[in-house]
Parts: sequence; C-alpha cells; structure tokens
Amino acid sequence: MIAVIGSAWALFLGMGLLMVGNGMQGTLLGIRGEIEGFSTFEMSFVMAAYFAGFLGGSQLAPEMIRRVGHVRVFAALASFISAVLILFPSVTEPWAWILLRIIIGFCFSGVYVTAESWLNNATTVETRGQALSVYMIVQMGGIVAAQSLVAVGDPSGFLLFVIPSVLVSLSFAPILLSIAPTPPFETTKPMSLARLFRLSPLGCVGMFLTGGMYAAQFGMASVYATQAGLTVPQISSFIGAIFLGGLIFQYPVGWLSDRLDRRVLILGCSIFGTIVCAFGVILPASFAVVATIGFLTGGMVNPLYALLIAHTADHLDYEDMSAASGGLIFMNGLGAIAGPVAIGGLMTAVGPSGFWLFVTALLALLSAYAAFRMTRRPAPSVDETGAYVSLTPSVSTVGVVAGAEWAEAQQEEDAAAS
Repeated sequence: MIAVIGSAWALFLGMGLLMVGNGMQGTLLGIRGEIEGFSTFEMSFVMAAYFAGFLGGSQLAPEMIRRVGHVRVFAALASFISAVLILFPSVTEPWAWILLRIIIGFCFSGVYVTAESWLNNATTVETRGQALSVYMIVQMGGIVAAQSLVAVGDPSGFLLFVIPSVLVSLSFAPILLSIAPTPPFETTKPMSLARLFRLSPLGCVGMFLTGGMYAAQFGMASVYATQAGLTVPQISSFIGAIFLGGLIFQYPVGWLSDRLDRRVLILGCSIFGTIVCAFGVILPASFAVVATIGFLTGGMVNPLYALLIAHTADHLDYEDMSAASGGLIFMNGLGAIAGPVAIGGLMTAVGPSGFWLFVTALLALLSAYAAFRMTRRPAPSVDETGAYVSLTPSVSTVGVVAGAEWAEAQQEEDAAAS
C-alpha cells in the first residue's frame, strides 16, 4: 500500500483537493439557492445540469485527450472549473446556474478520465486494486472533509465560493508538475445498449436507478435539508454523514460480494435501504433523524454502483467489459439527470419528505427487479466470479476498465492457486 501511494502521491493529493472543492460547491449551491429565492423545482434543474454535463464529458473527454493529450486537457478544464466556481455568486439566476453546472459537470468528468488514466499507468495489474481503493477513499474522504468548510463561512457571501475555486486551482499543481510520464490513451468502440441489456438486464436497470439515487445524494440533499429547516452546520453534517456511510460500508459489502450471489447482496442492500428511507418519509425531520437515515442510506446506496458493475462483469467476457463500461456509465448518467427533476417535482407537491419518498421508490423498484431476475437464471459459481472493486458513480470508463482488469487478474490468480 505504501508503495502504491508513493508511486501516485501527486495524483492522490491533487484529487483530494479537487474533491473538497467539488463537495463544497455541491452543498453550497443548495443553500445559496434558497437564499436567492430559487424554487425547489428550479434548483432541481440546476442540480440535474451537473449530471447532464458529466454525461457529455464522459462521452467527449476521451476523444479530446486522444487528440491533444492529457496535460492540455487537464489544464484547460482546470481553468474552466476555477472560473465557474467564482461565477456562481456573481450571476444569481437559475438559467445561468444551469449553464454553469453543465460546464462544471463536463469539466469534472474530463478531469476524472485524465486522472484515472494516469493512475492506471502508474500501477501494475497486481497493485491496481489497492490503487483504486485509495483513489475511492480520497474521493469520498474529500467530499466528507468539504462539509466542514461549508460551515465556517456565510453562504450568502463570496468567500465560500472562493475557497473551492482556490482548492481546485491548487489541486492541479502536484499533478501537472509531476515528473511521471503521461500515459497513452486509446478509445474503445462502445457496446450497444440493446446487447448490454441482453447480457445483463439487472446491470442496466440497476445502474439507471442507482444514478437517480446518487443524484439525490450529491445534488438534492442540500436542497432537501434547507427546505427541512436545518442550519448550515447541520446541513453540512447531514451530507457528510451520507458519504461517510458510503465510505464505511464499501468494504464489508465488498467482502460479502466475493462470497455470495451478488444479486442476493443487491437485493439485501436495496430492501434495507427501502426500509430506512421510509422512516425519512414518516418521521419528523430532526437533525438526529435525518443524519442517521442519511448515514445508513449512503451506506446502502453507494456500494450498489460497484456491486452492479461487478455483477455485470460476471456475465461478460473480459474483453467485452471495456466496451460495456461506457454503456453502464451512460445508463447511470441518464438516471442521474432525471433524478433531481423528479425529486424537485415531488418536493414541490408533498414537501421536503418527497426527497426520501423518491429514494424509497427507487430502492423498492431495484429490490423488486433484483428479486425477479433471480428467478430468470442461476447465479454463476462464486469461484467463477471476479473480485469486487470499490468504485463510486464519479468514476470514468477508465476506472471501470482498470477495475475489471484487476478483478480478472485476481480471478486467474485464485484459480491457479486452487
């Protein structure tokens, strides 16, 4: 592990600062939108715009990198992100925020593609699993740490927007000044969604539903908490609890994933999450209640992304996983775009509890579909499945493919040892 960190410390440091900046702006906009008088439905489009840009970036960034190289793309996207963060408090109109969120989502997507390409190049197949684990800890830890900074300033002013802008600017320094060579980059022809659905129906449907859940956490949680009457420190603690739960539960879920039918685990996480979120609908929105529910919900929802990718990989030949990853991320992105708008409509109709009602409904749908798929075909033998790799919805196709490559190597190693 020490050798892995030493070989890519500049990337981990840079990504940590970047995720602090990204985590701050996601929470801060929900609070500032309320101060500016934006309606819940308007804010839902603002939050959805990030995921629209992110999906566009995941499709276009690989070709940009192939044409002009990692360094130029990295530097260009860095300047856009830093500028956009400063513009949010300067142009307080919903249409302007929607445009800025599209830009920032596109840029962050490109940054992730670039960073994960570097990480892939800096590690071997044997160390890639550890490197991806550290990378995901840095990502989730950065978002959690960001919430403590949100509570130190006045969200109606400029300072809290300047801080993430500075952090994002600083995040690129250790990466761009690193002496590590930039890796080659190859694009892969994607698999058609129809073929992907035939190979893994649960993977496709699950990724779409999980996209809506993740968008609820990353996009609309601060809007919900503001509408529920929580204070700024309570809002930041609530969002921190969601991602802390996701970080803590990744590893026990991953341990179980390598020992059980993954559909059983997907079903179990979904049912437990459904029950937990239902309490959010019926219980009063006190801080203790929402923080506890947020922690448990984050712990169930965030590992589902990696579980669904691992489940899909179990039904594909290794050489197909690279092409399939683009389709999985596309389905997740569609769900993430639709999620905030649906939540905004529900919260407008029934109040803040519409946030939990939406997540409850998605988890219930995933539970039902996972149970249905378990009746359609037998599970592969545990000995024939690849290893679980901790991945979050912010990972690009590069990270998914790198994880699949490591899982395949682990499977071959285990088969040789047995």
